Amino acid sequence: MSLLYNLPGLFVAIIFHELAHGLMAYILGDDTAKKAGRLSLNPLKHIDLIGFVFLLLFRFGWAKPVPVNPFNFKNRKRDTILVSLAGPFTNFLIAIIVSFILVFVKIRNPILLDILIITLWYNIMLGVFNLLPFPPLDGSKILASLLPSKVEYYFYRYEKYLYLILIILIGTNTIDKILSPIISNVLSILDLIIGYLWSVVYGI
Repeated sequence: MSLLYNLPGLFVAIIFHELAHGLMAYILGDDTAKKAGRLSLNPLKHIDLIGFVFLLLFRFGWAKPVPVNPFNFKNRKRDTILVSLAGPFTNFLIAIIVSFILVFVKIRNPILLDILIITLWYNIMLGVFNLLPFPPLDGSKILASLLPSKVEYYFYRYEKYLYLILIILIGTNTIDKILSPIISNVLSILDLIIGYLWSVVYGI
């Protein structure tokens, strides 16, 4: 049953993360994702079976990467950063919305409460995890786009070695030591946001 409770949160986190990438790319002039049918809420369009099972069982996994052609952008570096940020930003936005619901809505159904808490956790985790600067995560594309073009070229040329570092971090559970303090800080920021909203709504 606990695995079933994870499914809604996983679907929400993955689908909207990938959809955000595709939509932002489309807005910025690249219709590659649209042509591939990725501007969809259909989970089958976004979920990689093995990656989904890993997410479900081990809390780390992956989805089908949204196809993007950065050469369709007017400003390749800037727009690549915007597309890369769109996914994690959407996860954090969903986390804020779910936090708002948990604080301001009286939820008496324990199952629904568990699902919302799990949804909150998955969105924070996925948002933070994807901002790490290791290929193939979004953070690596952000970092590469901030580098001078010559350095960026070597970054992509040798990115497979950085990918191996990510695998080692996950395999040795070192990734937990990296993510835990970041997630704690994100939760603290969420507390501040919800506290502010509470004061606005109730004047406290």
